[in-house]
Amino acid sequence: MNHMWSVICKRINGITAVIRQKALKKEEGIDGILVTVGLCIIALLLCVVMKDSLTSFIETLVEAMTLKAKTILTGVAG
Repeated sequence: MNHMWSVICKRINGITAVIRQKALKKEEGIDGILVTVGLCIIALLLCVVMKDSLTSFIETLVEAMTLKAKTILTGVAG
């Protein structure tokens, strides 16, 4: 009788291990989709709420990047 219980316990432990492994397995695709959707929502909120500030920020950023690019290209050409 004890042998039968030990076999049953081993099978139950094996089944629970498989279930635990399947349940804790991380799905790869859904995380990336959720992050992308979240970033899009944040970007839309920024555009709506901070329209004027965002425009001046982007213009400042583009000007700084343009100056840096000209500096780099001048160094390469010269």
